[in-house]
Amino acid sequence: MLLIGLRVLDLTDQKAAFCSKLLADMGAFVIKVESPGGDASRNAGPFMGNELHPEKSLSLFYNNTGKKGITLNIEHKEGKKIFLALVKKNDVIVESFSPGYLDKLGLGFESLKRINPKIILASVTGFGQTGPKKDYKSCDLVASAFGGQMSVTGSLKPLKHYGEQSYLTASLFAATGILLALRKQRMTRKGEHLDISIQEAVASTLEHVMVRYFYENIIQKRQGSLHWNNLFHIFQCRDGFIQITLFDKWETFVEWMDSEGMAADLVNEKYLDETYRRSRLDHIIKIIKTWTKTHTVKELFKLGQLMQFPWARVDSPKKIVKSPQLKARGFFKDVCPAKNNTIKKCPGPPYQFDSKPNQYVARAPLTGEDNLNLYGKELGFSKEKLEELYSMGII
Repeated sequence: MLLIGLRVLDLTDQKAAFCSKLLADMGAFVIKVESPGGDASRNAGPFMGNELHPEKSLSLFYNNTGKKGITLNIEHKEGKKIFLALVKKNDVIVESFSPGYLDKLGLGFESLKRINPKIILASVTGFGQTGPKKDYKSCDLVASAFGGQMSVTGSLKPLKHYGEQSYLTASLFAATGILLALRKQRMTRKGEHLDISIQEAVASTLEHVMVRYFYENIIQKRQGSLHWNNLFHIFQCRDGFIQITLFDKWETFVEWMDSEGMAADLVNEKYLDETYRRSRLDHIIKIIKTWTKTHTVKELFKLGQLMQFPWARVDSPKKIVKSPQLKARGFFKDVCPAKNNTIKKCPGPPYQFDSKPNQYVARAPLTGEDNLNLYGKELGFSKEKLEELYSMGII
């Protein structure tokens, strides 16, 4: 594993928990630090069995696999001392507090690097540490809207992407930034404060939207199931949906529909001209829609592949889990240990190295699950000391 030996303190909620999960996947030793009783991300659904319970958040489960878990009140004077003692022994801190929060506690980057000059602090916030909106409250929905993603998603009205894509995107950039900071640290032996704005992370993924605006002054419109450049469209079949190319191998495509008596006027030679086809795009889509509804997804996908059409099924999670391709590559991992045998599988990392990959992932920690073990080993606290800290609300 690439990051074996790297130690990470994770002070994130759902905004950036995926970042430290990625580091854990790559071999880092990650300690999730929560406030006593557990942080707010344990209240984020969906929940196992639809039971609202801090130990049954499926969102938390996924974003925190492979981590250890302790509780610590860093606002308490004694809690701050304990945290700083942990900072000495770790390499990276990932946090998602509001800008200035750690500074107010005396735990900002300037204070941390006096304790550990090589510490890397990654701060993931809605709008970054500076600027007029730095103190604005944010969430995945806000980031999707302010980052411009929502303006080009959907059909008639803006549509938010499923799940928490803004958070995942920011976490990916944060993990990349940490890896770059580690490389720099090896050369300079100095730490780094990474300022990751979720808004900027979203805006940076708008590829053609921003390029077309800057260079052509074109504002991209929402096109629903139609590809931004009119190259693909998602069509409904008898039993699901399939993505079809609209102009690839046009003559072969029309011959196929015509053999079933469903090509209508597309057999007209005028349609051999791509410019003409593009001017009649709505009409072409209407005819293809009628045709695809007479087939199953499997029929069109298999025949399309035989004809070398780059078509794609729109698979449901049920089909993805049963995918022979993903099974052959060992993408889905066993969860070890699976608590009460309720969660047995989890998506693994989407990359493979020459070394044999792990066949399992460690489940997310329960609230404060590793207090006794880690505080004892890391700081030499006795059981009696831990009981005292617990009674004071420090852990």
